[in-house]
Amino acid sequence: MKRVKSDSSDHALVLGSICTILLLAALCAAALGGQDPHTQEQTAPPPLKIITRQDRTRLNESKDPKARIKTTIELAETHLANAENHTSAHEYDNAAAELGMYWALVEDAFTFMKTMDRDNNKRRDLYKRLELALRAHGPRLSALRRSTPSEYSIWIKEIEDLARKGRTEALNSFYGNTVIREPPQKTTDAKPDKKPPRDN
Repeated sequence: MKRVKSDSSDHALVLGSICTILLLAALCAAALGGQDPHTQEQTAPPPLKIITRQDRTRLNESKDPKARIKTTIELAETHLANAENHTSAHEYDNAAAELGMYWALVEDAFTFMKTMDRDNNKRRDLYKRLELALRAHGPRLSALRRSTPSEYSIWIKEIEDLARKGRTEALNSFYGNTVIREPPQKTTDAKPDKKPPRDN
């Protein structure tokens, strides 16, 4: 009689343990399934750096380098403004597409500038125009980066770096390739120091 009771209590204990284990497993699975998706953030694909056919046509219609750089800056500012509008509307994919076009135009401007004669005042003027435009774009790009989810903002940071390097390149164009060093000072006129006689 006692053995029957002990067998049934052992059986109940085993069943209770199994139920507890199954319940814990179900709770763990639910907790894992409901984890915050932001814990494993993924980077959005980089924006496509493209110059649209319409933009390319406008650039090719430029009559001279000054007109081309002016058109490039105007187009870049249009795409930057479009990116700002899309970001305000939380349309981050569209904003990234506009920033890709902005990126392509800025790179194209600096590629074009390298085709001009180095010792040329017009070239320096155009670099100055580009530098001023990029300086004005800097705070706008920073504001975009701060108001954009991190999976997109990593690419805005790269565009900011491009603009910063472009400004440096533009400023360096004013100094040329050579650095003029000051000639060493002549030391032949200096009298050698005489040591005072030692007291014995």
